[in-house]
Amino acid sequence: MGPVADLVLKRGKIWCGAGLPVAEALAAWQGKVLAVGSDAEMAPLVGDGTRVIDLEGRFAMPGLYDNHLHLISTGLVLGHVDASPQAAPTLDALLDAIRARAAVTPKGEWIRARGYEQQKLDIGRHPHRTELDAAAPDHPVMLTRTCGHVSVANSRALEIAGVTAATPAPEGGVIEVENGTLTGMLAENAQNLISNHIPTPDLDGLIDAIEAGGRQLLSHGITSCMDAAVGMIAGMDEIRAYHLAKRDGRLPVRVSLTLLGDPGTSIVEPCLEAGLVTGVGDEMLRVGAVKIFLDGSLGGRTAWTSRAYRDQPDNFGVQMLPTQQVENLVAEYHAKGYQLACHAIGDMAIDQLIGAYEKALDAQPDPGRRHRVEHCCLSTPEQHARMKAAGIEPSPQQVFVHDFGDSYLAVMDEAVTHGVSPLKSWLDMGFHPGTGSDSPVCRTDPRPNLHQMLTRRTGKGTDMMASEVVDIETALTVYTENGAWLAREEGFKGRLQPGMVADVAVFSRDLLTATPEQILNDTVCEMTVLGGAVVFERNAA
Repeated sequence: MGPVADLVLKRGKIWCGAGLPVAEALAAWQGKVLAVGSDAEMAPLVGDGTRVIDLEGRFAMPGLYDNHLHLISTGLVLGHVDASPQAAPTLDALLDAIRARAAVTPKGEWIRARGYEQQKLDIGRHPHRTELDAAAPDHPVMLTRTCGHVSVANSRALEIAGVTAATPAPEGGVIEVENGTLTGMLAENAQNLISNHIPTPDLDGLIDAIEAGGRQLLSHGITSCMDAAVGMIAGMDEIRAYHLAKRDGRLPVRVSLTLLGDPGTSIVEPCLEAGLVTGVGDEMLRVGAVKIFLDGSLGGRTAWTSRAYRDQPDNFGVQMLPTQQVENLVAEYHAKGYQLACHAIGDMAIDQLIGAYEKALDAQPDPGRRHRVEHCCLSTPEQHARMKAAGIEPSPQQVFVHDFGDSYLAVMDEAVTHGVSPLKSWLDMGFHPGTGSDSPVCRTDPRPNLHQMLTRRTGKGTDMMASEVVDIETALTVYTENGAWLAREEGFKGRLQPGMVADVAVFSRDLLTATPEQILNDTVCEMTVLGGAVVFERNAA
């Protein structure tokens, strides 16, 4: 007599992964898939202790893998003022939301707001510090753009930080001054001048954020994620928070930890001393790659590009680090055994990063290291050929085209931006691009991501090179198996086969037959299973 299943899903349409037969039923035992097949084939695995769930014909698939987000920030931002276009489409609505928060916040305490996009505001520009002053005269305010690379501070926040019109911008940063006065807009590293004065969450606050962010992911059918800059908010306390959350049963999703490796804020050395190198951990929590930021964001006009931004002939974005320093850091982290997953959006930053990866791999070959170019938005065919030759992978977030495509077109010529993040071209070349949300940059909701892959249209309906459209099975593979592959985790997750983790997402519609519009507007995750246990039920009492 073989093992009795802990969980059996029956009478469903279970997509197990590309090239695998669609199953009717699935059995899980001790966290892993025991068997998939027909209802009749699973029946002998049901015993007294088995939980049997009738899917009633619903669609199920491997849990989604968000290949790049910030889980702690996602949880923390739940407590910030929502400045997103959905919540605050006008400047007045945004200022009203800040005014309302100020009314219930003790004077002198910080107010954080996140998510505005100046191109989508009715004013078509960044808010000004004086406008924030009018909404919250007695509080320091930091309003952060959706990308996280640009913020606007009010006068009180600038005073606390000692920033004046004469303050020199730090390397890799911008302090905007117009007619000799501060506008309040700060980009890239200059944001630290303000954020360094905002109290850092304590260990309990970090654990709360991990749990809150993780529960949000489960509600969307996302069972795994890569946290793309661990250490950015609270240094090594973030590593502690993750491990304590896991110990105490408060880590809702599987996480690959990408360690911040930027000069001055890197946590790589203490992690290395503790033996925390790429691959260390278990199927719930693992050390992944190391990250360095090479440039900014395209919509924020800080991505480092070879073409000037529209109407700004002298602006080519922000180069965060000199090339020699990037090459030295990449060589050092590569030699220590780390995978690298570095932020590069503009073609100049991508070129700088590919060059550094090529040199490190020439000096110490390792064909299986899978160094990643995070975002990889404005890459060129010549760069793709170099990446393929060196074993470097693009790691895009396709939702950027949905959420920001029109903003990209507003700041850069269409000849370049229409082909941003060319998913089908990459797949045809044999790359393994995943997808994700970069939350809190975009929402964790996977539906806009899927819609974009199936249509190559922005949220407004603008066509962004229809030749890059993929079919639904490919899109689901990108969102599952490819995410696992990028994180070097494909050996145990991403498909529903015996021996793989029993992570399953159940949706209200059959994603294989639904139209892109039905997926975007009329589909919800109804149940999520992690390691053979039901961890989310939409209609649970």
